Amino acid sequence: MLVSVQEAKTMYEELGATFVDCRFDLQDDQLGFQNYEAFHLPGAVYFHLEQDLSGTVETIGGRHPLPHLDSFVQTLKAKGIDDETVIIAYDDNHAFASRFAWMMKAIGHQQVYILNGGIKAWRNKEYPLSTEQVEKPSVTSRQSWHFNESFIATQDYVRRHIEDDQIAIIDSRNYERFIGKVEPIDVKAGHIPSAKNFDWMNLFKEDGLFKHEDELKTYFSSLEMYKEIVVYCGSGVTAAPNVIALWEAGYDHVRLYVGSFSDWISNEDNEVMTFEEE
Repeated sequence: MLVSVQEAKTMYEELGATFVDCRFDLQDDQLGFQNYEAFHLPGAVYFHLEQDLSGTVETIGGRHPLPHLDSFVQTLKAKGIDDETVIIAYDDNHAFASRFAWMMKAIGHQQVYILNGGIKAWRNKEYPLSTEQVEKPSVTSRQSWHFNESFIATQDYVRRHIEDDQIAIIDSRNYERFIGKVEPIDVKAGHIPSAKNFDWMNLFKEDGLFKHEDELKTYFSSLEMYKEIVVYCGSGVTAAPNVIALWEAGYDHVRLYVGSFSDWISNEDNEVMTFEEE
């Protein structure tokens, strides 16, 4: 699912792959599009985390719930993407591109990839960039996408499996947030009971690339005994790179808890743990 900049350039030139720019800043929701306007990969279309890759925030569902399928499909079609399009998603930290790529896989799109190293790796090769805002012809034909529920964990699913010794629940946030020492965003601190901490930032090498498959297998080796893995973070965004990395390491049965911790704490009946897991 990960492609190098060399592979991406070849796929663009020879297969007509569409680049999808997913850059976003959680503190400034306009910065990603401004960066896209300043420069982007040739022919890239822009997807905004909150406008395109998330639905309406409600009292439950977390800070970045999934959009309704019909809405997401209309967005894809409006940007010239159909179920035959070869897609290469990128950003500048892998979080948002991973969210997009996971969503595409979850609706059954097979030919979606992530640019390993993002736009920085592309620029390091001095490959061409563009400032042209791309408007591709809207797709009008009927598409076959639908959400595959086996990719998704809901709050109810997590509650039902929280003590299942065959299912691992992993928290993708940093250790200090995991143990409840700090919580800069949510109204409660801590983690879901039984969760194990796998900080998503540990997935990358110093140059910003995902670690090699063998390194990822070693990193996740303590999860080999489980038949399924449920991944969460604060709002279902930075958990996505962990899902991608688990796939790269050979784990097939992985679910993303899209609502994540921000959804979990919306229910007063849900227990929250602090410090190390019991």
